[in-house]
Order: sequence, then C-alpha cells, then structure tokens
Amino acid sequence: MMSMTSHNLDFGRSVLDLLACGCSSSASIHRSSVRKIAMTGSRKSNRGCGARRLVCCRQNLARCRVYSTKTPETLLNEVGQIPPTVLNLKEKSRSPISLANIFEVVAEDLQTLNQNLKSIVGAENPVLMSAAEQIFGAGGKRLRPALVFLVSRATAELVGLKELTTKHRRLAEIIEMIHTASLIHDDVLDESDMRRGQETVHQLYGTRVAVLAGDFMFAQSSWYLANLENLEVIKLISQVIKDFASGEIKQASSLFDCNLELEEYLIKSYYKTASLIAASTKGAAIFSGVDGSLSKQMYEYGRNLGLSFQIVDDILDFTQSAEQLGKPAASDLAKGNLTAPVIFALEKEPKLREIIESEFCETGSLDEAIKLVKTSGGIEKAQELAKEKANLAIHNLHCLPRSPFRVALEDMVMFNLERFV
Repeated sequence: MMSMTSHNLDFGRSVLDLLACGCSSSASIHRSSVRKIAMTGSRKSNRGCGARRLVCCRQNLARCRVYSTKTPETLLNEVGQIPPTVLNLKEKSRSPISLANIFEVVAEDLQTLNQNLKSIVGAENPVLMSAAEQIFGAGGKRLRPALVFLVSRATAELVGLKELTTKHRRLAEIIEMIHTASLIHDDVLDESDMRRGQETVHQLYGTRVAVLAGDFMFAQSSWYLANLENLEVIKLISQVIKDFASGEIKQASSLFDCNLELEEYLIKSYYKTASLIAASTKGAAIFSGVDGSLSKQMYEYGRNLGLSFQIVDDILDFTQSAEQLGKPAASDLAKGNLTAPVIFALEKEPKLREIIESEFCETGSLDEAIKLVKTSGGIEKAQELAKEKANLAIHNLHCLPRSPFRVALEDMVMFNLERFV
C-alpha cells in the first residue's frame, strides 16, 4: 500500500524538546492514518444557533493553523512497521480483565500514593484542599500512577533494584497531580457539570476557585518535579504541561471544521492524553537506571496505550449511556468536538457533514447525527484503529523480561480494548 507524507503540523518543539521526549523531527503517515474528519464548535446542543463559547471565534481560529517541518514520530506509524497482530479479544477461555486484578501487584504502592496525595497538595488553603479532596475522592482509576509503579518495578528488575526509590514514588504522585489539574481545567473549558458521576469542582466552588485549584496543583507538581533533580525527567514532564495547552488550542481551533484530517485528531489526542502517559512510563524507566533504548520503548508503550485509550473513550461516548459515562452521552459531538468515530463516519455519510456544519440548529439534528455515526461503520473503524495502537503497545513490551509486572502492563492494554467489547 502507498504511504503519504505528513502534513507537517507545527508542534512548537525545539530539537532538544524532541530528543527529551523520545520523538523524532520527521515521520511518515500511512494512507490509512490520513482521513478527512469533521471537527467543530463548542456548545451544548440545546443552545441557539448563534451561540458561541468563549473559546471559539470559530471562523477566524479555524484558519489559523501553523505549519512547519516538525512532526513527532511518536504519533504516526507506517503500517508496514506494525508487528503481526497478537491481540484476540474473542478468546472464550479468557475471563474479563479488571483493574483490581491488574493493580494487585502494585496494590501497596497505590495505597501509599492515595495516603500521600491529599497531604502533598498542602493544607494552607482550606478551599483548595476541599477542591483537591473532591477530585481525588471522585473515584479516579489511578491508571497513570499505576503505570509508573508497574514500569518502575518491571525495569528495576533489570538492574537489580529490589525496591522502588523515593524518586519513583514521587514521580507517581506528580503525574497524578498533573492529571488532576488538567481535569479541573478541562471541566471549566468544557463547562462540564459532572465527572465520574459527581459534580465538578467548578460546579461546586465556581470557575475562579476551579482555575486557581488547577493552577495551584500544576505549580505544586512543578516544585516537586524540580526537586527530583533529574534534568531529563524535568524536561520530559514540563513538555507534558505545554502539550496540554497545545491540545486545548488545537481542539478550540478545529471545532465544527469538517475538513480536518485524522492525523490532526491523533496529534490532539497525543497532546491531551498520550503525552502524559508516555512521559509517565519513560520517567519510571529513567529512574530505574536502564539504558536509553529501553526507556524509549517504555515511552512508545505509553504513547501507543494513551492513543488507544483516547480512541476507546471516544467510542464509548457513542456506545454507553450517561449513567455509565458519568456525563452526558455524545457530549463531544454536541459541543462540536468531533472524534475518531465521526471522522470515519464522514467518509460514508455526506449528510452528516451537513448536520455538523449547521451546528445542530434543527430540533433532533444531534440525535440524527449520532444515528449516522452508529450506522455508517464509523465506530467499527475506530475500534480497528484502537486495536492497531494497542498492538503496537504490546510489541513495545517485548524488551522486558517476563514478570508479573510485564503481564500487568500487557493486561492494561487488553483491559482498555475490552471496554468496547
């Protein structure tokens, strides 16, 4: 099959940035990874046609894309480089994988983390502490710190470390704080009232407190990060915070844009989700003291898992109920943020483009758009893309010796895919 060259979107990174995160300055994209998408404006479906969110000015922003010759190799892969498929979700002999089972081998590590999280935020401001308790206690999966612990222990075995270092544990806490801060800010930008079935911080305490609470946690995590005194990890995690902002800007500037490419969706997904996971897994390997080639494979594992995870989340936005999601179903589509299932559906359904470009002005148009996504094969194609990234993540683990920790990392990949089975 023929390959195509990337559209070379600007990532705002220097050569040092790219080296720090394990990325390259050039990459090719297979034709199957470059498809037209529709991305759109941000507003709730029951608003008037003239409504616009604060972040929009859609007509101008959509034209303000910046191009350069820099593209992280961590986002886009030649299909020819993908290893033979090793995933089989339909094995009848295999019971469903649960996070509790995956986390069992690092259960004590996670218990210590949970005890430390609230105190690490600091007790000097009761309002910020209350906001932190709200988000930390909202039933989060602790997936990112668990990945830090699993990779830490899997790689520590290679260099003879019998116990995790203080830096391993601090890294896990920093990662969860950064993730939490990003969720608080995301909820403000998205005007989300619910997360994980509970009221969001800004809904309870107001936008001002929510923004300050997120800022505070970003600042506090940065202080702890600096105290790790490892320049490579500091640069790696600092880039993640920048990526969050880049992802939000990309999303805001591509709302209700039916000419966007799947490539740009993957880039945005990397910025908003995969970047932090990749930095988590690579940082854990660095603190174990393994060589650079292995830490790069751990970065690739985190990046591929993160992309697969985001794609599955975007699928579930169409296939699960509001009760299952802990937020309104199809909320991204309603706000004009078009994801992988919609991108693929647009290839088959011209009418879908018309509905999206109308910004759901007509009564029932959102429901009609959801139906078109479901009947056009968009969800099935998105599932294949998620499996492709998952397969790459499994392949990235081949450099590790067999151990309960490697098995748990593999199970994490399978758990993600089983969410849409």
